Amino acid sequence: MKRIINGKVYDTDTAKEVGKWENYGSWRDFNHMEETLYQKRTGEFFLYGQGGPQTKYAVSVGQTSWEGGSKIIPLTWENARDWAEKNLDAEDYERIFGEVLEDDSRVVVTLSLSAGVVEFAKRKAAQDGVSLSAYFESVIKELQS
Repeated sequence: MKRIINGKVYDTDTAKEVGKWENYGSWRDFNHMEETLYQKRTGEFFLYGQGGPQTKYAVSVGQTSWEGGSKIIPLTWENARDWAEKNLDAEDYERIFGEVLEDDSRVVVTLSLSAGVVEFAKRKAAQDGVSLSAYFESVIKELQS
């Protein structure tokens, strides 16, 4: 299925399927539903869902008639993570989003930043009396709140 939503293309044929959930049962069951989590080459996530006439994917075909349907739902990274946490096992979750760390252990990350940004960050870190790592961490934490 291919859809354009808010000027962006979401295509199940070109995106990578990263997780799947279904409530099992027969497609004859009006409550049967399947959802597949996809990730685009850009890193964006979306959900492709389909279900029977008594699911959130139902479509109206008259004043009092419904039939099964399907749709694509763009997801933020956070929404995709929440969906995966509820619907996938721990191994699949960590394969998609990385290992879950329950402590304050440190991870070394290599970044490529413009020279101007690095110089600005070094000055701000020095003014605040913290390391460059602590400065970047504080900026990111501020964005999280």
